[in-house]
Amino acid sequence: MKRFERLELIRRLDPVADAVEIYRLSVALEFPWDYARALELALYRTYAVPSIGRLLARTAELTERTQKRYDDTVLLLDAVVEHGFAAEEGRTAIRRINRMHRSYDIGDDDMRYVLSTFVVMPRRWIDAYGWRRLSRHEIVAATEYYRTLGRHMGIPGIPATYEEFAELLDSYEQANFAWDEQSRRVSDATLDLMASWYPSPLAPLLRTGTLALLDEPLLRAFRYEPPGPVTSALVRRAVRARGRLVRLLPPRRTPHFARQNREVKGYPSGYRLADLGTRPVPGMGGCPVRHLDTSAADALE
Repeated sequence: MKRFERLELIRRLDPVADAVEIYRLSVALEFPWDYARALELALYRTYAVPSIGRLLARTAELTERTQKRYDDTVLLLDAVVEHGFAAEEGRTAIRRINRMHRSYDIGDDDMRYVLSTFVVMPRRWIDAYGWRRLSRHEIVAATEYYRTLGRHMGIPGIPATYEEFAELLDSYEQANFAWDEQSRRVSDATLDLMASWYPSPLAPLLRTGTLALLDEPLLRAFRYEPPGPVTSALVRRAVRARGRLVRLLPPRRTPHFARQNREVKGYPSGYRLADLGTRPVPGMGGCPVRHLDTSAADALE
């Protein structure tokens, strides 16, 4: 297979009717590492919205059980990518997500914002650091994929296009990113988790490298001291260099799903999708998705 042969296949598919297939090709074969990093960043940015960060801190899922929360989120979302919305695995994952989220309460605007990060951040990351830019077919397919996921989750008022998602994300962050002590606790725990995946002597370097990849509004919201301009430039050049190197390699022939990522560490003996996630205690805090019309979500499941 030639380096751009799969892209030619993607362009022959319909970006709406074949959205799940295109998204799976892009995530699991063209950009598995980039999508993993971009979706990590997508979820991470939501903590800078105080209404989200405070609720996540109150549940302690991301401060005391950080690895489990990371693993469960990755595995549930990954099951839908790998198997699709109609397959039993995908339906089980969505059912589990919906049942968790119905225990919490959060505003519609926050729900749409979280969904927008899944749509927008991978495109921005891959265009900056990937071995090639995303094609329009891939952008439209990813948008349609997450519109479908949002409908299955009962999220109201979902944007219709990528451009509408991007406008939502940018305007919402401008209006809502702000300092909050509890949000900072969630952020610190997440950075510590990322550093824990590597030998401990590398932890300070990895933390600095991660901060170098964050944009200024995110750093300001968490009150992190920005790395120096030389450090930031070196880190970003290194990640871009990785993309250029991947471009020279033979194309991936077997799909790599998120469940295969080395960062997923909590289930060495395997897992059942129906067992993943939290069983929230009534009256506790919240998750960044609320389901207003549970009958509609059940019908879509």
